[in-house]
Amino acid sequence: MTNPVEQLLHSVKSAANLNELEQHRVQALGKTGVITSWVKDIASLPPEQRKDEGQRRNLLKNEFVEALEKKKAELESAALNAQLEAERVDVSLPARAENAGRLHPISQTIDELIEIFAQMGFTVATGPQIESDDYNFTKLNVPPDHPARQMQDTFYMPDAADGSKRVLRTHTSPVQVRTMLSQKPPIRIIAPGRVYRYDSDATHSPMFHQIEGLVIDEIGAITMAHLKGVLLDFYRAYFGIQDLPVRFRPSFFPFTEPSAEFDLGCSRKGGEIKMGNHGDWLEMGGCGMVHPQVLSNCGIDPAKYQGFAFGMGIDRAAMLKYGIPDIRNFFEGDIRWMKHYGFVPFDAPSLAQGSVA
Repeated sequence: MTNPVEQLLHSVKSAANLNELEQHRVQALGKTGVITSWVKDIASLPPEQRKDEGQRRNLLKNEFVEALEKKKAELESAALNAQLEAERVDVSLPARAENAGRLHPISQTIDELIEIFAQMGFTVATGPQIESDDYNFTKLNVPPDHPARQMQDTFYMPDAADGSKRVLRTHTSPVQVRTMLSQKPPIRIIAPGRVYRYDSDATHSPMFHQIEGLVIDEIGAITMAHLKGVLLDFYRAYFGIQDLPVRFRPSFFPFTEPSAEFDLGCSRKGGEIKMGNHGDWLEMGGCGMVHPQVLSNCGIDPAKYQGFAFGMGIDRAAMLKYGIPDIRNFFEGDIRWMKHYGFVPFDAPSLAQGSVA
């Protein structure tokens, strides 16, 4: 049999599409294919010719297979490019209204909080979500036997390389510690971010968002009255209620002394909470003057400086302002929920644009 490979190679190289190429493959390499039969025919040759002719025919067969694979790759690439070109979408076109993305209520609320506090002179500070036990508890004057350190309240991570304990931060207070260790007073920062605790129900989530504030200055320049004024002005601006009352109740926190919890005026008629001066109260967060031991732990002289700190839940603030009943909805990723509670970008409420009804 004469050499059939040359003609078949020409057919492969001129194939216009994958179907045509497959036909050439079957014609050449199928069970009764031309090249298959040509290679099998070696057995009919005289013994002295089989070795050399067998090597030649197998080399030609391999050459054909390589050409076939190369052409297949070229045609597949061309087919894919043609498909992509046919399915091309002009991403510069505006989205259809029904498919437009929404700004998450938590993102919107964080932007609002930052904007209000920025007008009071606060700057934003951030820190890692995996924190050392030292920054999360010890430097904040939390004793070793405090319930917050227990496994049922805190997510513990594998120890660091140096053997120190690590946790998923239970509050953004470690950001305050990092700020005091790295900056000299005066300090005026807010620390928004994710925090983690063992808790889950309609008003609690294992992961939630918190914002804390810290102000440090010379003794006499910062008092409890400044703390009360900041929180009063903040909540009245956030809820847009000029006569919104704020009540402070004595409390205890290891990192502040004196400490207080603060409540906002509200109404609970009909089982719904409505913010305002309506005679009832709703707890919102904790605050107090920074404990002298915390200042010392962070390298600040408590004989020269004092300050205040406060903390509140971002998720709760969003739920109250925008009528969201269950905190778990924030983290479920339900597109239908987002279309209802989300905000159209560039059309979200702000201090400049006002709030939505």
